[in-house]
Amino acid sequence: MIIVQYFQAFWDYLVLTAPYLVMGLVAGGIIHEFINLDFIKKHLGGAGASSVIKASLFGIPLPLCSCSVIPTAVTLKKEGASTPATSAFLISTPESGVDSIMMTYGVMDLPMTIFRPLAAFLTATLAGFGQMLFNKENDLRDFSSPGQEVSGCSKSNKGVGSCDSIAKADVSLTARVKRVLRYAFVNLADDLAAWLFIGLALGALMNFALPEDIFTQAPAWASKLVVLLFGIPFYICASASTPIAASMMMKGMSPGTALIFLLVGPATNFTNIAVLHKYLGKKGIIINIMAIALVSFGLSFVVDALYETYGWSKIFKIEAHAHSHSGWWEMILAAFFAVLMAKGIYKEKVAPLLASKKKKGCCPS
Repeated sequence: MIIVQYFQAFWDYLVLTAPYLVMGLVAGGIIHEFINLDFIKKHLGGAGASSVIKASLFGIPLPLCSCSVIPTAVTLKKEGASTPATSAFLISTPESGVDSIMMTYGVMDLPMTIFRPLAAFLTATLAGFGQMLFNKENDLRDFSSPGQEVSGCSKSNKGVGSCDSIAKADVSLTARVKRVLRYAFVNLADDLAAWLFIGLALGALMNFALPEDIFTQAPAWASKLVVLLFGIPFYICASASTPIAASMMMKGMSPGTALIFLLVGPATNFTNIAVLHKYLGKKGIIINIMAIALVSFGLSFVVDALYETYGWSKIFKIEAHAHSHSGWWEMILAAFFAVLMAKGIYKEKVAPLLASKKKKGCCPS
């Protein structure tokens, strides 16, 4: 019975989120097809405040996680983007995305759907301004790779720079629609599959196993500090963090504390800190982490105060959905997304592992 109840909780999450995830994937495909890096590069080369603000805004809808945003940001940096603009892009992009925004609305409510990208914008902008004030010397360094054309059209960099423009030029609308759908349900779905499964599984587990008032035992400031300190070094992608945050709120976590989790988890982790040290420098990394910590911690109190002041309901859609009946179309989309997740996990995780084991087991002839 316990296993059945857990899978019921998992299915409830999947049924509720699948329609918004499908819409988010399609929106991500549209953005990928119709907005290329050449357009973004053109606006991130300046050293002024406008390039930081543009980088923060450009990053919000892009469906790139903390790991996949790194090669994009490095390409922008090598192509002439300023350090402040690169820094802002590196924060707003993984903290938000059209897929995670859709999912936030699907399992939470409208205020949190607005707060999340707004907080990402403020965090990224503060970090960019911090780079302008305290990390000016980093822009004097040369990150170009002699003899290596970043924008050259090779198999390894399709979709990057001017290669992206050439690949998308003079293509019929029908072909572009096919590209949108392929990117949405093949590339993007495969990239997100494992993390989404983890997020849904952990969210369902918390909803099923944790006591109802577990997050009301400690003082609010202590809960916020714990989430902040644990979230900075560890990673979970923006979409996967959403059902986990919703489950924690159902167990008594305040909306503001959940916002910290939604911002910090996707934006920082040991891996991207190590990689980006080369391009931002030690001072630049510290500035980014400080901006993320200060904005998320400060905004968490503002968000909690707004919920209390205006009496906004903390019974989010995921909790209300548990007491309602799902429509047939929601179940079809849930089954469709379950297939997408299974395909992506096999393709990205299982198949490479099997290939590696097979290669190790082969004897040279």
